[in-house]
Amino acid sequence: MGWMQDETGLEKCAANHVALTPLSHLRRAAHVFPDHPAVIYGDHRVTYAQYHDRCTRLASALASFGVASGDVVATLIPNLPAQAEAHFGVPACGAVLNTINTRLDVGTVAYIFDHGNALVVLVDTQFIDLAEAACARMESTPPAIIEVADPAAGYPATGRHPTYEDVLAGADPDFDWIMPQDEWESLALNYTSGTTGRPKGVVYHHRGAYLMTMGTVVSWRMVMHPVYLTIVPLFHCNGWNHTWMMPMLGGTIVCCRDVSAKAVYDAIADEGVTHFGGAPIVLNAIVNAADSDRRAFDHTIEVFTAGAPPAPATLSKIEALGFNVTQVYGLTETYGHVTECFWRNEWTDKQGADRATIKARQGVPMPMMEDITVMDADMGQIPRDGAAQGEIMMRGNSVMKGYLKNPEATAEAFQGGYFHSGDIAMQHPDGYIQIADRAKDIIISGGENISSVEVEGVLMGHGDVNLAAVVAKPDDKWGEVPCAFVELKPGAEGDEAALIAFARETLAGFKTPKRVIFQELPKTSTGKIQKFELRKIAESL
Repeated sequence: MGWMQDETGLEKCAANHVALTPLSHLRRAAHVFPDHPAVIYGDHRVTYAQYHDRCTRLASALASFGVASGDVVATLIPNLPAQAEAHFGVPACGAVLNTINTRLDVGTVAYIFDHGNALVVLVDTQFIDLAEAACARMESTPPAIIEVADPAAGYPATGRHPTYEDVLAGADPDFDWIMPQDEWESLALNYTSGTTGRPKGVVYHHRGAYLMTMGTVVSWRMVMHPVYLTIVPLFHCNGWNHTWMMPMLGGTIVCCRDVSAKAVYDAIADEGVTHFGGAPIVLNAIVNAADSDRRAFDHTIEVFTAGAPPAPATLSKIEALGFNVTQVYGLTETYGHVTECFWRNEWTDKQGADRATIKARQGVPMPMMEDITVMDADMGQIPRDGAAQGEIMMRGNSVMKGYLKNPEATAEAFQGGYFHSGDIAMQHPDGYIQIADRAKDIIISGGENISSVEVEGVLMGHGDVNLAAVVAKPDDKWGEVPCAFVELKPGAEGDEAALIAFARETLAGFKTPKRVIFQELPKTSTGKIQKFELRKIAESL
């Protein structure tokens, strides 16, 4: 028998148990850091006291629009102050935040409005036409539109809808935030990219987001008052939850409407940016920036990169410029990043390709996760030999509640007590995970599996190559063969035979691309290359 046999009077109560929620971070920050800069966007510079006030007014305004606990409030906004404020103001009135990808087509936005039952949508003036057209195509009652104007960027209000600033000005600054009674309550609704069929609605809970913020601070080795540049869209996994995290550290969010190498260098030089996240395409842009866009800085910038394994050549080049890159990995279903390539002391002396090869690994679980490993088709652990392949499986607190109104897909994703990622990976003897490919991106040529990621990494090592994507091309003899699509650096000229010969120096013959197509690569809003578009082209060759 245990020594504590009688636990009478040791129950949960208001004094010893509070539902975990990222809302707590901003409430505390308004008290602890009231005069510290919270959000910066051009001339818009607010302290934490002002940030809290604006979020409170937004919550009050939404309540006056009839929004109640459990209702959905959507946004169609770039990385601007209003989008950051929505991350607190929407849940502060008890509602669920649905940040929508601004690059989606009218039909998909209409579907999301319908499927999520949005009552109100905050819309940047640039996307008013999109929102109105989507509302017109809805099957149910459309959401009320609140227009977020941005005159400084050339987007004055249209006059067709209530404006965000007017709505805030008329709201109650003393509105009492509605905090979750249960940390399992829904916080956010994020739709997957939907490249095949309709997008699925991923539901986040308060607990998962809170623990994501805590785990990120540890993994990113963060200290007080970081300055974070919003490159990752806040509609993508809620910007990896970084907006919810920054108040905990008294950090400053620097908003960036249009991402470019110049914008990144300017933010670092002018605002003292210390951290940002971004896809490998962002790293590429920084490495290949024109001399006129570069600015000098004298501190190291910490970078989380995800979305696709960055090419070793890119990692080698960007570190020399003053950026320390940590590879992370995750999905919409896991609130963003849940693994990190934690850098071990014994690797300190590694340089060049050896260093970059390790840095390109997806790594090990971050602190808020319970277990992330690679399993075979029977959900058994694969050999940790850096060669065997299986599917990345995850369990932990920063895994979604499930897919909205889709219990079959939810059950399938959670089969066996793990979230099934759909990503194919190897596991090294030290436990570090390294993605081989998305299951659908594996090329099977003559019965041999070819990782498109491996071939892309080799092509990216060529001095003329800016971006490379490799997909399967149908072949009468081999079934499939690798077909490369290459975006060249400015001024470079494409030479198919020379690039194939370059790849053959490193790759086995069956892995070497049989065709190279030179063109601009289609990309998502987060910088991921849209391989499904390239497959269509390859199938027609």
